[in-house]
Amino acid sequence: MKVSDIMSTKPVVVSAKDPVRKAAALMRENNIGGLPVMDGDELVGIITDSDIMKLLETGQISDDLWLPSPLEIIEVPVREMINWEKTKHALTHIGDERVENVMSSPPISIGPGADIEEAASVMLREKIARLPVVEDGILIGIVARSDIVHGIGSSYPGSGGPQ
Repeated sequence: MKVSDIMSTKPVVVSAKDPVRKAAALMRENNIGGLPVMDGDELVGIITDSDIMKLLETGQISDDLWLPSPLEIIEVPVREMINWEKTKHALTHIGDERVENVMSSPPISIGPGADIEEAASVMLREKIARLPVVEDGILIGIVARSDIVHGIGSSYPGSGGPQ
């Protein structure tokens, strides 16, 4: 079975210049976890829910404050308050960040004539959940892990799919 047999045609895409807020809204509206990122007609990256979540990382407990031994009892709560302020700041500004600053690039893609086993191998090796399908430099679809599973399942006798 080929990638072209299982891919989703007309993938939902986002522009590299769009804010992350738009990408997140498109993912939510379409119940998907990632989007190909375009610069005009060129595929330049992919943005996933994991990429967006990484924007919320605040790092370790703040080292901005250290108090002498008798006051250490209040040091940890104060550090946590500082980290909460960092998280609030990240949440406030996360949606305004441009997709191009958050996306994974260059994108890993596959051709429509590839076998689904090859697509699965690429996904496992690269630890990704979706692959843009590109032909002659043009995005023509996307294949997700669930598409591969459905493709494999459709070949089972009695499943109603091609055998």
